[in-house]
Amino acid sequence: CFELHVVGAAAALRSVEAPLKKNGGSVVLFSSVAVQQGFTNHAIISSAKGAIEGMTRALAAEFAPSVRVNAIAPSISHSAMAAPMLGKESMRNTLAKSHPLGRVGEADDSAALASFLLSDEAGWVTGQVIGVDGGRAAVA
Repeated sequence: CFELHVVGAAAALRSVEAPLKKNGGSVVLFSSVAVQQGFTNHAIISSAKGAIEGMTRALAAEFAPSVRVNAIAPSISHSAMAAPMLGKESMRNTLAKSHPLGRVGEADDSAALASFLLSDEAGWVTGQVIGVDGGRAAVA
């Protein structure tokens, strides 16, 4: 898990660091609401995604001013990975109720934020970890 999420992200960014710094750009990494919330059975993924959050902030400093680096921290969203849990109506309803906005996420929720963060409209945003979690980390 750590190898895939953290070492993989670091290796990918290392391979494009020079052209990114030369040409400018934006990087979006993915964390998880599980870093800020204490969920059972999430120790490994929470620690890996916590490292992603640290990497986001460190690289935002290291790559500035030509490259912005941010992260998105989603809660559970409809996906192939979540299908076993969300395919059960009772579990889907329970999870939806654990979010102040009363539903689980959709891929488009995170995609919309990623699109914004990669755009010039987010030109003053760097080093941020932004939740796309129906309010779960901040309100629930």
